[in-house]
Amino acid sequence: MNGIFITDASGIFADHLTPDESIVKGKKFYFGKIDRDFEPIDEPNYDLRCNRILKYLVDKLDLTGFEKDEIGIVIGTTNSGIGEFEETGNKHFAELGNPAEFLKWYLGTTNYAAGVSTACTSGIKAFATAVKLLENNVCKAIIAGGVDAIAPMPSYGFHALEVLSHEKTNPFSKNRSGISLGEGGALFLLTKPDKLSPRPIGDIENIEILGIGETSDAYHSATPDPEGTQAAIAIQQALDNAGLNAEDIDYINLHGTGTVSNDLMEANAIYKIFGSKVPASATKPLTGHCLGAAASVESYICYEILKGQRALPIHEYDGEYDETLPKINLVNKNTPQKDIKTCMCTSFGFGGTNAAIIFGKVRG
Repeated sequence: MNGIFITDASGIFADHLTPDESIVKGKKFYFGKIDRDFEPIDEPNYDLRCNRILKYLVDKLDLTGFEKDEIGIVIGTTNSGIGEFEETGNKHFAELGNPAEFLKWYLGTTNYAAGVSTACTSGIKAFATAVKLLENNVCKAIIAGGVDAIAPMPSYGFHALEVLSHEKTNPFSKNRSGISLGEGGALFLLTKPDKLSPRPIGDIENIEILGIGETSDAYHSATPDPEGTQAAIAIQQALDNAGLNAEDIDYINLHGTGTVSNDLMEANAIYKIFGSKVPASATKPLTGHCLGAAASVESYICYEILKGQRALPIHEYDGEYDETLPKINLVNKNTPQKDIKTCMCTSFGFGGTNAAIIFGKVRG
């Protein structure tokens, strides 16, 4: 990959799960809810909770040096404003491109803008699209990321699939019983520094997108291939794209949904490539599963680790590892907190979509 750098980033998400009986009426489930309100948006068709989150995030990005016609936008989501659509019937709220359109309107940009909705891989797919736009000089900078808010319809959908857990999600435990949903978002300002860039790299450590891998199972609409064959291929593609070997990865942020089938698939895929050597953890027991924002939120956690702003996240679960799964190296309180130079984030979603991305700390 030809030097795509994260110039700036912002993120917001829950740091713990809380019980709630109001979203799926009369039934207690755990959710990763952001415990705050956000400023309303003046344009009625854009006044959605997910867009309020985006406004909060983009206001934290430093866009200095870029003209309105030089900035592209790629936003991953799955819910968009489906909750508000159910309440109002406003069809614009249900449009998957609404968050990207909102940012274009809010910032007044005139370059490329698009939504990406590929289930849980949406955030990594947004990165992949952004990289192509930068490599082909369509934009000088891209705001890429993902956002989703908790909504009743997807919550009921996961409940109907019997994968919404009544307890806190418990990934890779023999007692795991499903997912806990969450909300949040993260945005990244991506650039391809060159002699024309207003942001020269300089002699500092920077975060670079080193490699991306993407595959599809075509196995089942809602259940992953238990062998994790294509998931492992996506991981290997990311390594090959980065010119790295498995032993070059210092940490893996796992998809780790806590469902029986996903954890089986992911453990198989991770073990095929890394064995039990690389420290790994799932952060959904803290944030909840943020659906279309999941990969962006988890990429932001990797970004914070690489920037030295966050220690390796401990894998929070009941400690009773499912011994029928291949043993992967889950981060615990005794895991050495060494200098982390590379992080991989994995995401797998409905329809057999698989993606992996590698971030690295490099010196300009």
